[in-house]
Amino acid sequence: MEQKNLSTEGDVNLTEERFKWQQKNITDAKTKQLLEDDARLFLHQSMSTPCLDVLETCNGAIIKNINGKTYLDFHGNNVHQVGFSNSYVVDAIKKQLDELSFSTRRFTNEKAINFAEKLTSLLPNDLNRVLFAPGGTSVISMALKLARVVTGKHKVISYWDSFHGASLDAISAGGEAVFRQHMGPMMPGAIRIPPPMKNGGFFDNEMKYVDYLEYVIEKEGEIGAFIAETVRNTDVQIPSKAYWKRIREICDKHDVLLILDEIPIALGRTGKMFAFENFDIEPDILCIGKGLGGGIIPFAAMVCRDKYNVAQDISLGHFTHEKSPVGSAAALATINYIEQEQILLKVNKNTKWIENKLNTLKDKYPIIGHIRGIGLLWGVELIDPETKNPAKKEAEKIMYYCLKHGLSFKVSQGNVLQLSPALTIEKADLEKAIQILNNAFSSLIK
Repeated sequence: MEQKNLSTEGDVNLTEERFKWQQKNITDAKTKQLLEDDARLFLHQSMSTPCLDVLETCNGAIIKNINGKTYLDFHGNNVHQVGFSNSYVVDAIKKQLDELSFSTRRFTNEKAINFAEKLTSLLPNDLNRVLFAPGGTSVISMALKLARVVTGKHKVISYWDSFHGASLDAISAGGEAVFRQHMGPMMPGAIRIPPPMKNGGFFDNEMKYVDYLEYVIEKEGEIGAFIAETVRNTDVQIPSKAYWKRIREICDKHDVLLILDEIPIALGRTGKMFAFENFDIEPDILCIGKGLGGGIIPFAAMVCRDKYNVAQDISLGHFTHEKSPVGSAAALATINYIEQEQILLKVNKNTKWIENKLNTLKDKYPIIGHIRGIGLLWGVELIDPETKNPAKKEAEKIMYYCLKHGLSFKVSQGNVLQLSPALTIEKADLEKAIQILNNAFSSLIK
């Protein structure tokens, strides 16, 4: 049964193009059997099971299937800032496993304290209180709860089409229909407003959208928080500094907490350790995760202002792995590696190069309507040159051509190729990826 809603945060997994790709490219008996077993054992869900291929190894910027086929992974589920199987992170995890593999509640451990100290040292002075959790959705949940405690107000504003996690409270705050359909009543108090964008992700008189945010805050009342991605990861939407500064002013004026979701984009993806540093603002609550565990350990963190330490009589998270020494070791090693290997410098050197290459493709192929990006997060939006409608079928054809030739990436909103390589990627692999993309676009017009 083909999925009908193609405008999602990622590519869907039940389409005619997916079926045709697997028929042509998955031919060996072992892979077929494993995919059948996977489909039989795991509950099916959009953008996940049934799966595409069977992996055996991952290293650096590359994933490899059980038959030795390699893919340059420009998707990575946003966990691969320091590359897959990073030996520096792996060694730190192994060492920690030998020393203290788990920290039971009511006790603390030195590694968790050391990581908390390191993380807060990188942030503005009063962003110095942390809670850890096993994943990004959980820290979003904690942030929403903390906002209610701090402000005494239960309502939260977010954007339509935003994604903040898959739990019921996170999808209530988020705006992705594919996560909310069939779910019935959402968490009360979640209010969505339109994101300030027009065709191609370029902001159209963005300040009128800021005015609308203030209008909703004033008219609705009881707004405790505004939650948003600093830079929208899925289809790469990048506001201006002026926009974010005005948002910050409005939140201050109305005692609304600004929660920034940087779960997929922190740790260097935008050329800064944290994306908000690009816009000269500070959040009240910051949520990070995904790559925080080095692409190995599920680990996330919520950071807030010192004055918000007012929830002693309730449990915001109370997770079993709340102060995981192994997760903390992985996170500490990840940040240390980014600093020691000057990954941010490497990202910023590659930013202009990849921008030039993608714009060269845009000049060659009219179907490419827009190119936008920051750091090593780029969106290539495909639009029918005649009708100006989203070129969704062509985007899927491009994706499967690239997969066949060893390049994996996400298709977001049905027509945006989201390119998000490991930050450690070598220039030769970037060049290879661009060549595969070029060949893919060329194949459309043959």
